[in-house]
Amino acid sequence: MFTGIITGVGRIVAIHDLGSSLTYGKRLVIATPEGYLDDVGLGDSIALNGACMTVVALDLPQRQFQIDISAESLAKTTGLTETSAVNLEKALRANDRLGGHMVSGHVDGVGRVSHFAEVGESWELRIEAPAELSKYLAFKGSVVINGVSLTVNRVTDAPHHTEISINLIPHTLQNTALQYLSTGARVNLEIDLIARYVERMLNGVHIARSEA
Repeated sequence: MFTGIITGVGRIVAIHDLGSSLTYGKRLVIATPEGYLDDVGLGDSIALNGACMTVVALDLPQRQFQIDISAESLAKTTGLTETSAVNLEKALRANDRLGGHMVSGHVDGVGRVSHFAEVGESWELRIEAPAELSKYLAFKGSVVINGVSLTVNRVTDAPHHTEISINLIPHTLQNTALQYLSTGARVNLEIDLIARYVERMLNGVHIARSEA
């Protein structure tokens, strides 16, 4: 589990094929800030742009770690197939502060940046989310964009997508890789965890029970 509060900005510095066909995934090498890996061990979970991954190798002198990402995960996410900056978050400890909201690290869909511009001291970020995620997006609700827990300020439904508007304060931009976004960029989206269960309950799923 995660909180959507980014603990560091890393960079994918190398990408290696795990096999010779598209059914194979890739191994990523990620460089991290000074001291980031001091409390990280093999098998630990770290979210990359909101996607939960497992540390499979560590190179502490180079401040790098490696993860294996399957072809399925590559097909369901964005931003993990090129050498670029990535948001990092270590898995939540039981005694940590829950500064954002409960985040699973499972990407639900890929959105597109439709607008990104300065407004006063902040920035407005608009994202076009897939239509299938529309029912989970609400005014003042929570959403995860590339691993960052954010609050939805406006929701606008269209026939084939839903556009959400987010306000980014300077601190968020300075301390995450969201600062590198531009119009047209693709982003990983995760809906609010509670919304998943509410939607299923409201659907009235019934399980047949045999009589004793």
